[in-house]
Amino acid sequence: MRRSWAGAKVLIANRGEIAVRVIRTCREHGLKSVAVYSEADLHAPHVDLADESYLLGPAPAGESYLNIRRILEAARRSRATAVHPGYGFLSENPVFARAVRRAGLIFIGPTERSMRVLGDKVAARHLAASLGIPVVPGSHEPITRARDAASVARKVGYPVLIKAAGGGGGKGMRIVQSEAGLEGALTAARTEARLAFGDDRVFLEKYIQRPRHVEVQVLAEVGGKAVHLGERECSIQRRHQKVIEESPSTAVDANIRAQLTQAALKIVKRAGYSNAGTVEFILDEDRHFYFLEVNTRLQVEHPVTEMRVGLDIVWEQITLAHGQPLSVSQDGIHFRGHAIECRIYAEDPENEYFPSSGSIVSLSPPGGPGIREDRGVEEGGEISAYYDTMVSKIIAWGGSRTEAISRSIRALEDYEIFGVKTNIAQCLSILRHPKFRSGRYDTNFLEEQLPKLSPIPKHALLSAAAVCILLEQAQAGEQPGNNHEVKKSEWRTQSLDWMSDEAS
Repeated sequence: MRRSWAGAKVLIANRGEIAVRVIRTCREHGLKSVAVYSEADLHAPHVDLADESYLLGPAPAGESYLNIRRILEAARRSRATAVHPGYGFLSENPVFARAVRRAGLIFIGPTERSMRVLGDKVAARHLAASLGIPVVPGSHEPITRARDAASVARKVGYPVLIKAAGGGGGKGMRIVQSEAGLEGALTAARTEARLAFGDDRVFLEKYIQRPRHVEVQVLAEVGGKAVHLGERECSIQRRHQKVIEESPSTAVDANIRAQLTQAALKIVKRAGYSNAGTVEFILDEDRHFYFLEVNTRLQVEHPVTEMRVGLDIVWEQITLAHGQPLSVSQDGIHFRGHAIECRIYAEDPENEYFPSSGSIVSLSPPGGPGIREDRGVEEGGEISAYYDTMVSKIIAWGGSRTEAISRSIRALEDYEIFGVKTNIAQCLSILRHPKFRSGRYDTNFLEEQLPKLSPIPKHALLSAAAVCILLEQAQAGEQPGNNHEVKKSEWRTQSLDWMSDEAS
């Protein structure tokens, strides 16, 4: 059913840079936007940028961004017509998708049915196998007991990988080298999955040694038509959390690309999938590929694809959710150059990547030709200990991979942020590393090269005096960031009468 998006009002059930990203697309196309926020995010940029903002509750995600009832109440009070889930939190939760639609709202994402089929990693494996697409050997059903996990592990052989069935982003994932560590890893994975996604189901599969992680971006309309937007390489990871992504992949030639993209389209078409999604694969050392999972949402790294194809994937999501056809055919999609994304995290690489929460004393983002920055925090803002520590994403486009790498390095060298520690120096070291520059790397790259990566970029020392002055001002009682404190009109930021209610 086609619906006009004219006069639509979109509530973004998320925070940080993805909320800002969706709000900007809404503004560009004349749509009203509604932000929701926790007490920790009172002064966050997405709250100020939206046309309306509603307080959900205390900082813990279970009392705010994971609370379906409170989000729907905010939608009702704001008279929103649609809900965009972003990524993480409730974005792949079929219960949330169903609740949104039952409330008479448009869910900007897939149907509950296709989300259950593809968003659930166990069900998706069954579907892929039924289509003749290779899957990694492993369990056919979710695993809750250590003895069942041990039985599967003995069949496929160690090492094995425990993965969350209902979410991604490296949460609820553990590599297990032997049976001695299996029970503890299973418990830890289930606990982490429950806290991150509200779903503690996990499954087990054979861990492929030295793999390349490659994913295909797809768009699909109601009725079965689907297109792919090429592949992205996501093998630079730390503890299964992506750090640097690029497109196209250096591991993929024309023949493998054709196989991967056709497999991806076959899966989403069979599932009756609509909206944006990502089909993930791994390639072994012999470049045989295996289906991993489908992310039934927008990916963090979607700007890499946007820079190459010139499409606004968020806008495609909105129009597809309103029953409109795809804006392009497969023949109309043209790939240009090379794009690289670096995720900037507030964490300390020299201290086991311990999260670096606190106030951003000074921030000067990069710019220049071919550079895009997506960011959800501002100078004077806070990096909260309650949520993901990503500060921003730096995306560089170049006519060639060499140019994209050079632009990425220049952008990171220009990026200045003080008050919290970041992984900028590590990203620079990766980009300069001969193995990365050659394109011959795998998911073990960071683990193997970490001791050799330079901890501090020389250019950062030039700004040491500036940060010392700012810190002295802070210690003297002058609040950094006061000159640009977020201001909000009372009519736009509203509190809901539920602060004493229990999370649901």
